[in-house]
Amino acid sequence: MNEQFFHLPEEKQQAIINASLEVFATHEYKRASTDDIAAKAGISKGLLFYYFHNKKSLYLYIYDYTKQIVTAQVVDAHFKEITDFFELLAYSAQKKAAIMSRNPYLMDFVMRCFYPEKEEVSNELNSTNQDYIDNSIFLYFKNVDFSRFRQDADPQQILRMLLWMADGYISEKRRQGKPFVLDEIMHDFKEWSDMFRRLSYREEYL
Repeated sequence: MNEQFFHLPEEKQQAIINASLEVFATHEYKRASTDDIAAKAGISKGLLFYYFHNKKSLYLYIYDYTKQIVTAQVVDAHFKEITDFFELLAYSAQKKAAIMSRNPYLMDFVMRCFYPEKEEVSNELNSTNQDYIDNSIFLYFKNVDFSRFRQDADPQQILRMLLWMADGYISEKRRQGKPFVLDEIMHDFKEWSDMFRRLSYREEYL
């Protein structure tokens, strides 16, 4: 992308970001129109491509932007004070759910990013998503007291299994053509977390 984008007034940057998020959230990548994005942002398509050389560059920027926004709002002062692995997961899930409920386009876009179809951006998204999952325990659980786990329990593997269960829930909804219900998966995620707590924590921490 062209660094001149960051020299635009904040209001104009946000207009381009919001327009892109709306269009990418409501359409598959290949059907998302840069003409629509430019029109909603109140700029010409030529100017849009001056800042972002092509649709793929714009899409990947919006992807990185949403990750930064969500992380900034989730990893707050209280987040850094939590030392219990499962309490941290619950707090993070609640914060993300609140963000998603206030920003429906954000939720739809994130779902498309984590479950990309066979499109031009799929390889980049799949690779980045996997790196994020692999490194999350080192990035976001630095203050967790892992001594609460039994010696034979692997926190990183538990995190992966919880993510796989959430992935299975969403994949099933997609196969059935049913909507993704945030409250429903939050309820299930809590039950899964409670189950893993009982299976993996030392008795004195149950």
